[in-house]
Amino acid sequence: MKQFFITGTDTDAGKTHVTSLLLKLLAQHKKRAIGFKPIASGCEMAFEQLVNADALILMESATVSAKYDIINPFAFAPPIAPHIAAEQASINITVEKLSKAYQHVKQQGADYLLTEGAGGWALPINNKEYLYDWVKAEQLPVILVVGMKLGCINHALLTAAHMQSIGVNCIGWIANQVDSTMDEYQANLDSLKTHLSFPLLAISPYTEQTPKLQIYKTLLEKLSINP
Repeated sequence: MKQFFITGTDTDAGKTHVTSLLLKLLAQHKKRAIGFKPIASGCEMAFEQLVNADALILMESATVSAKYDIINPFAFAPPIAPHIAAEQASINITVEKLSKAYQHVKQQGADYLLTEGAGGWALPINNKEYLYDWVKAEQLPVILVVGMKLGCINHALLTAAHMQSIGVNCIGWIANQVDSTMDEYQANLDSLKTHLSFPLLAISPYTEQTPKLQIYKTLLEKLSINP
């Protein structure tokens, strides 16, 4: 099984959008793929349980189905930082509990498992641990989604520097154009390509039409898909 962790430069970088497109890309190549959204806040009641819109999108985009609780084991109603929502609900999220939940997803028979993070890279899950601690413990290759907007260079470089400092393997980044009116979009893109040490894997352009990734060969190689 090939496993990847998709993180973002901040909360609205477009992790769900990009993860969904990656799942659909794998589906086009007849791959058995599943998405995992371990932690989600801002959930609503449906089907007599709390569900998250992002997790539902991943489920719809996947080619391997599973029960909602397996795809999103930690769901919270308040649209706030997950560790604060968990504390209010008297739930303790830990790296160990995330790994146990991850085992259930790995047992669903997929060839590809794409895990979408929550918020940005440095997301606390309790008062001592961060979501990246779990990513490191599971030794997951990371794909960084850069939300292309003012400030993205700073956010991307700080995130990349921290990944490198703790020894996480970031295999590349995806530019997601979240702001259609961004000034000097191409100049910012070129600057990121110069300053980030890992490769640009794909571009997700801002569009009102059916979203589609502009894919680079490196992404196909990382996913073991013949170009």
